[in-house]
Amino acid sequence: MIPLRDNIPSASRPYVNYLLIAACTLAFLGELSTGPRLQAVITTFGFVPGRFMSLLANYGPLALPVMIIPLFTSLFLHGGWLHLIGNMWFLYIFGDNVEDFLGHRRYLLFYLVSGVGANLIFLMFAPHTMMPLVGASGAIAGVMGAYFILFPGARVLTLVPIFLFITILELPAYFFLGFWFLMQFLLGALSAASPEAAGGVAWWAHVGGFLVGVLLLSWLAPQRLKSRLRPRG
Repeated sequence: MIPLRDNIPSASRPYVNYLLIAACTLAFLGELSTGPRLQAVITTFGFVPGRFMSLLANYGPLALPVMIIPLFTSLFLHGGWLHLIGNMWFLYIFGDNVEDFLGHRRYLLFYLVSGVGANLIFLMFAPHTMMPLVGASGAIAGVMGAYFILFPGARVLTLVPIFLFITILELPAYFFLGFWFLMQFLLGALSAASPEAAGGVAWWAHVGGFLVGVLLLSWLAPQRLKSRLRPRG
C-alpha cells in the first residue's frame, strides 16, 4: 500500500522535515559521486552489527566514537533511488504533523533517537551480520508510530494493489499504520526463521523504530500527549 496524502494540514511549516528530506537526498547524491568507492563508503558509514559487536568486545568504551558515528550516519544513506524516494515520500506524508505536535527541536531529537533505537533493536536480532544497514526507514517508522498514536482517525488516501488491479481507497490511519506494522512484524518473524527470506530488508529495524517512536512521545511531550489523549465530554 502506498500513501498518497493524509487529510490533516500542518499548522506550521515543517522546516525540520524538509531539512531531513534534503539531507538524505544530498547524502545519496554524495554516495553516487564516489563511483567505485561507493561500497567502501557504505561499509564505513553504514551500521554493521558484526563490526559493532567486535569493537565492543575487543576495545570496550575506547571504541565508542567509532561505534556510535555509524548509528547516525547510516540514517542518511540509501541503497538506491527507489529506496530513497520511498522513504522520503513516507516521511513527507507523516512527518509534518508529528513535527507540528512536538515542535521543531524536539522533532529532530525524536527522529534521530528513533533511528538509532531502530538500529540497536536490529542489532539484537542480527548481532553478527556484516551486512551494512543503511536507510532512514527505522527513523521514519518511529514517525509513523507517533502518528499512529496522535492521529488514529486521520484519513490516508492510499494506492492499493488488489491482485492485477490497482485502486485508490481512503483508509483510517490506524488501519493503514496498524497493517503496515503487522506486515513488518510478520516478515521479521519469517526472516528470523529463514534469513534468506529477509530479502536484504531490515524488518526488525522497522518494528523497533515504530515501537521506539510510540514510547518516545510520552518522554518528549508528556503534558501535550496527556492533553491530546484526554477524553472529551
